[in-house]
Amino acid sequence: MAQDKTLIIVLVALIIGFGAGFVLHPVIVPVEQTMAAANPAPIAATSAEPRGKQYFAAHPDEAHQILAGCMDGSVRGEECFNAEMAVVEADGRARHKKFFGK
Repeated sequence: MAQDKTLIIVLVALIIGFGAGFVLHPVIVPVEQTMAAANPAPIAATSAEPRGKQYFAAHPDEAHQILAGCMDGSVRGEECFNAEMAVVEADGRARHKKFFGK
């Protein structure tokens, strides 16, 4: 008899818990986050290895695009570091050239 009551209480608690979870899900997880997870942005085809600093030094526009992706979280990993290093070095060379006039 006591086991039957315990089983009924557990089942009722589970039903209430799942029901509350479904009802409160939009409140707990914001809609923007849910939409981003459901419709991820198209990602360019990536190779097995991240592109190096030399690649980004030769392609500064792409380095700036990767940095923008790193800032918003759509790109991660070693490519962020390599792109940032290439941009920082290019900016340093530009400042040096501007300062010394060479």
